[in-house]
Amino acid sequence: MKQVREDVRNVAIIAHVDHGKTTLVDELLKQSGVFRENQEVAERVMDSNAIERERGITILSKNTAVTYKGTKINIIDTPGHADFGGEVERVLKMVNGVILVVDAFEGPMPQTKFVLKKALELNLAVIVCINKCDRPEARPEDVVDEVLELFLDLDANDEQLDCPFVFASAKSGTATLNLTVKNKDMTPLFDTILSHIPAPEGDPDAGTQILISTIDYNEYVGRIGVGKVDNGTIKVNQEVVIVNHHEPDKFKKVKVSKLYEFDGLNKVEVESAGIGSIVALSGIADLHIGDTLCSPESPTPIPFQKISEPTIAMHFIVNDSPLAGQEGKFVTSRHIKDRLMRELNTDVSLRVEETDSTDSFKVSGRGELHLSVLIENMRREGYEFAVSKAEVLYHTDENGKKLEPMELAYIDVPDEFSGAVIQKLSERKGELLNMSQAAGSYTRLEFSIPSRGLIGYRGEFMTDTKGNGIMNTIFNGYGPFKGDIQYRKLGSLIAFEAGEAITYGLFNAQERGTLFIGPGEKVYSGMVVGQTGKAEDIEVNVCKTKHLTNTRSSSADDALRLVPKRILSLEQCLEFIDTDELLEVTPKSLRIRKKILDPTLRKRASFKNK
Repeated sequence: MKQVREDVRNVAIIAHVDHGKTTLVDELLKQSGVFRENQEVAERVMDSNAIERERGITILSKNTAVTYKGTKINIIDTPGHADFGGEVERVLKMVNGVILVVDAFEGPMPQTKFVLKKALELNLAVIVCINKCDRPEARPEDVVDEVLELFLDLDANDEQLDCPFVFASAKSGTATLNLTVKNKDMTPLFDTILSHIPAPEGDPDAGTQILISTIDYNEYVGRIGVGKVDNGTIKVNQEVVIVNHHEPDKFKKVKVSKLYEFDGLNKVEVESAGIGSIVALSGIADLHIGDTLCSPESPTPIPFQKISEPTIAMHFIVNDSPLAGQEGKFVTSRHIKDRLMRELNTDVSLRVEETDSTDSFKVSGRGELHLSVLIENMRREGYEFAVSKAEVLYHTDENGKKLEPMELAYIDVPDEFSGAVIQKLSERKGELLNMSQAAGSYTRLEFSIPSRGLIGYRGEFMTDTKGNGIMNTIFNGYGPFKGDIQYRKLGSLIAFEAGEAITYGLFNAQERGTLFIGPGEKVYSGMVVGQTGKAEDIEVNVCKTKHLTNTRSSSADDALRLVPKRILSLEQCLEFIDTDELLEVTPKSLRIRKKILDPTLRKRASFKNK
């Protein structure tokens, strides 16, 4: 017999990037008494990973729970970037409803549409939270209309259209159901969750059934599976079998050694858990996302949508430059392979394949951001390696035609820059679908563009719009191959001898282009030290010293003025490198280099390719 468990609610917070999901969760935690009165709490407490804190983005979905009026509310904070869309798809299987957060100024954005579509397909109850209502330029009434239009676009049924709207300011910790009524706290949002999100249902007397939706990894206990108890109960030391909807042959007997439930920011050990509870289980080594844990008597897997395929790939290669092994702790192919395989434990959208060379691994992901976060994490852990330029993954249709991943790009730019953006994207095989007036003196452009047309474009976009443009992209299936794209119009300045960069050599080299290095930095032959002002590569000697004579003293160099070097971030380096270049990544440095370091061999190879 199916029963409803009234003392639990399971809800996910979904939204476009930067609309305030994590800040909203902070306030719900604070106001439900998770923290002590005088406890110092960091902002965006759910973004626990260092990169999440620095960039102000959520990368991995997180679980937490609060208690309100005797009801336990399990909350899942999800990422907003399209590159981590795989995370959102999975966690929605654990909940009965979602809170859709929408910025009161920006309104619904591309990722809002993507996450809402997933929620409506799973028939989840929706609460719309219009956030940032305290922004000076907020326009909450207009945004309500835009959200309802989005529901209609996505073919929502009458029940879904009849969703409650809550107006909030997560930053000041207030929410209200009516804009004319000011409120001091988040009570209206808590009450709406209890009244509108359905309580979980299940059969407590049936066999155990838990679908694993997220995998956590811990050095001490190994893999930790997180999922919702759909039917039956789960106990510590219980014997269960692992089955999978997409792998009918999978059948493995295992034992649950530890069981946890979430409470605030902590996992609390429990002896057993019933229907509707979101639990974490450890002690099962071979557990994957999409697996169902069942009682051995009735092993029935729960259906689960397949994870979206990766669209972009890079090669991770053992560093073989003249400066290899000087700055990193883990440098061998075995170290790199073990680390990449460990990443597969928690990241389902990632693929790692071995190549013909034992020193190179092909790593595929959902986008440049997805892979750059992995590179940054490895770098901080002491790994040293090289990566190649990102390439898109092509498919072929039944007629043997080449297909490539396409993206929809939504761009908001000040009116005076729209011409430059349209021109650049057209050169990159983008097709303008729509152009409309956005809020203020902004133009909204909608493009259909191949994924490879966007590789290396973001930096250029920020320069072209003087930092005022906003670009959002979303994967839009595969389309016919659009032809060759010229990525970079300017060549590289290449060092042609090894040594230390000297002011005199740099002073002569800076006339040829923009430098990426300063005096005293180590260089080697074939290393890229800057960008030229022309299309071809130029070799320069940055280690050159001035010959001293009787009439010239060494102090005569003091007057040389160097233009400050251009410091590239990891993302800018990945955007800059061309197909014949590699990025050398160490815990201390990022160096761009040619794949072939020897100038003679490099010339021969370029003639062969022509």
